[in-house]
Amino acid sequence: MSVLLADVVATSEAVASTRSRKAKTEALAALLRRARAEGSNPDDLATTVAYLSGTLRQRRTGLGWRGVSDLPPAAPEATLTVGEVHAAFEALSAIHGTGSQAARKAAVDDLFGRATANEQAWLRAVVTGNVRQGALDSSIQEAVAQVADVPLVAVRRAAMLSGSTLAAAAAAFTDGEAGLDAVTLEVGRPVQPMLASSAPDVVAAMAKAVVGGAVVIDAKLDGIRIQVHRRGGDVLVVTRSLDDITARLPEVVEVVRALPGGDVVLDGEALLIGPQGRPRPFQETASRTAQQTGAAVVPFFFDLLHHEQRDLLDAPTAERLRALDALVPPEHRVDRLLTDDAGEAGRFVETILGQGHEGVIVKDPGAGYAAGRRGSAWVKVKPVHTLDLVVLAVEWGSGRRQGLLSNIHLGARDPESGGFVMLGKTFKGMTDEMLAWQTERFLALETSRAGHVVHLRPEQVVEIAIDGLQRSTRYPGGVALRFARVVRYRDDKTASQADTLQDVLALST
Repeated sequence: MSVLLADVVATSEAVASTRSRKAKTEALAALLRRARAEGSNPDDLATTVAYLSGTLRQRRTGLGWRGVSDLPPAAPEATLTVGEVHAAFEALSAIHGTGSQAARKAAVDDLFGRATANEQAWLRAVVTGNVRQGALDSSIQEAVAQVADVPLVAVRRAAMLSGSTLAAAAAAFTDGEAGLDAVTLEVGRPVQPMLASSAPDVVAAMAKAVVGGAVVIDAKLDGIRIQVHRRGGDVLVVTRSLDDITARLPEVVEVVRALPGGDVVLDGEALLIGPQGRPRPFQETASRTAQQTGAAVVPFFFDLLHHEQRDLLDAPTAERLRALDALVPPEHRVDRLLTDDAGEAGRFVETILGQGHEGVIVKDPGAGYAAGRRGSAWVKVKPVHTLDLVVLAVEWGSGRRQGLLSNIHLGARDPESGGFVMLGKTFKGMTDEMLAWQTERFLALETSRAGHVVHLRPEQVVEIAIDGLQRSTRYPGGVALRFARVVRYRDDKTASQADTLQDVLALST
């Protein structure tokens, strides 16, 4: 018996309505437990896990906002099963060639026409990547561990080694702990990358990574995170999200093929280097990796996960780095420092920033490679820029933020026109108190509405932290904010005192 899509939607709503991680996990586990008890087949269980994560099993369906904007009337009753929905998306992903637009529209109408209003809203959200329920991979993994009655650590390790919580769930439900233990690092199958936590400065990062003793400090390059597998003569290059970009980076393939020895798995960054040896802006690198032509991208590696039949995931960082140095020539390794001296560390950071790089990552020399995890063994330090911008509009929230004004549209002053230039949007960094305050504040500044967007008198100043800028044709200023998040609202400043577009552009020089 297959799980009803309505049950997934109801569970998603329950998960979105609570901030308790325990409550989220219990809600997820309840549906998975019921699905197993009712005899759902393994494929339907896998689909249920994916849908509870707020994602489709298909990487691409050919659908976007436009494809799901004009929908047929909703069905009066819930009858769709997750198996039927998965099959429909499989068919959609296979539509190509002449007549594909009409065929895709007919398939969308057929699927959405069988869905209730709530199901249509959820399906539209999952297609466009806007399921806002706060159910992270960690919550799904905890739910799987509970239902399959297996150790959570085994689920997490299988997920990191297979590159997928979905694969780990399938192993747990099919073969239990033995199935999870059978999942090992396999050259040619990407693993989830290890992630870094943050610290405000290098001294704090050193204290966080290691209690006394030396730390490894790597340059943090502003490029595309790559994981490269070489098995025999075959080379695979994947991104942080494990998307295959091998064909787009022949330069990386060439470098890795030229390395001595046999099978290998490397972790690193690929970035575009200018004629003076300085890194080009991130957007140029990202654009270059999206096509097969253009300037050359250079790989820089900072970790070695497997070499000649030996897995190095559990080996200490210092040991992995010694193996990396013996394998990869210096011109393809990130700059690195081993030190316990804060002054020397600070000078290294200044050098790295002076070279045009993003910052540094401080690492514990004794730690293993915790694939897919973010902890204190790696700590990133990046300079943070702040800007005082004006809120031009705001969008109604969804999920836990339903009924609150959330996503704010940000603008800089344009002294020449006397108006404001939009630079981007953000809903990051907002507390519950801030959301309640800004909903009342912005409704008082409302001038008009267009759909879910409330336009405002440009009066409220907000301090925004950003990691940098990127070129953009979407916004009239020609740039967009990178990783913008709210620091605080500035009632001590008027809109006429906000930063100008020229102030913003100066950050990129």
